[in-house]
Amino acid sequence: MKSINIGMIGYKFMGKAHSNAYRALPMFFPKSIQPQMKVICGRNEEAVSKAAKQFGWEEYTTEWKDLLKRDDIDLIDINAPSNVHKEIAIEAAKAGKHLYCEKPLAFTLKDSREMLLAAEKAGVKHMVGFNYRFTPAVILAKKLIEEGRLGGIYHYRAWFLQDWITDPDFPLVWRLQKEIAGSGAHGDIGAHLIDMAHYLIGDISEVIGMNETFIKERPLPTEMDGLSATSGKGTDKGPVTVDDATLFLAKFANGALGSFEATRLATGHRSTNSFEINGSKGSVIFDFERMNELQVYFEDDAEGVQGFRRVLATDSAHAYSEAWWPAGHAIGYEHTFTHAFVELMDAFREDRQPVPNFEDGVKCQQVLEAVDLSIEQKQWINVSDL
Repeated sequence: MKSINIGMIGYKFMGKAHSNAYRALPMFFPKSIQPQMKVICGRNEEAVSKAAKQFGWEEYTTEWKDLLKRDDIDLIDINAPSNVHKEIAIEAAKAGKHLYCEKPLAFTLKDSREMLLAAEKAGVKHMVGFNYRFTPAVILAKKLIEEGRLGGIYHYRAWFLQDWITDPDFPLVWRLQKEIAGSGAHGDIGAHLIDMAHYLIGDISEVIGMNETFIKERPLPTEMDGLSATSGKGTDKGPVTVDDATLFLAKFANGALGSFEATRLATGHRSTNSFEINGSKGSVIFDFERMNELQVYFEDDAEGVQGFRRVLATDSAHAYSEAWWPAGHAIGYEHTFTHAFVELMDAFREDRQPVPNFEDGVKCQQVLEAVDLSIEQKQWINVSDL
């Protein structure tokens, strides 16, 4: 297999990110199976036709079901809003199409399990869009843990802080409506924190949480585009039906303790996605706003030189870095998607499931719902009970 024909559903923020990543593969990873950008799909014909031309797709359509009937489409890339993930994924699997789906995988744990079952029954490849795993500095942190350099893990603390809706006059975009988004900061950016914890530390066994919607109503939008929107003066308001912020504590199966914070109202934080890990032999700190760096501390350093050191994860020794630029030349957010698609194409070549896949999506959804249940019941919840 030398190429994979892609049909992509969605054309805004994630649609642009995915398109850019597909286009980068032939130049920087020429030995990879190459994606062929066949058809892009969206409901608004004028907008999706413009996106097709701008992003480099051969064709466009406004009917996603048409993609499933085409013999020349191998993979369905789903980056439309969360409320359509389940239907598209299940129907695509029945049609024998391989699947790449943005996170969160589904509205509910039940829905995500049905999606996984459909993919397994059809025998297709399936991957979920936890792109932050593919940051070279994060992979370095994983390597240090697996090699025992940090010793036994005691603490994992993670935070994803944004401020794009701090203005109470910011419009009521679809991400603030439960019937479309499923959840707010918790399911959107909190899902990334949970998956990263699973990747680095292991399974989460128990959780207890709290959440808050600080701004209860917002102006109805007149226009939306990705994370931006506009509304007219004196526009009617509608209720915000998702959380603005969710915080929770966690216990890991291996005994480590965790804390998680996801908020869209952290003034001054454009997109601070960070974690700190403390072990018996050392610690690491990562901040995606400085994504090429990992702060590393080793307990066995001589007393006079102990302290966190900055490791620049751009040398050829670091994952994926050899394909890009000379050491010290930084990469950015968009490269994480390219790396994710390298993993997907490697899975096709090696005839295995890519990682992370729908099983990881289900596991993340299980923790998301356990946190919601703990908030509702005001008590610790065993994740395995769900």
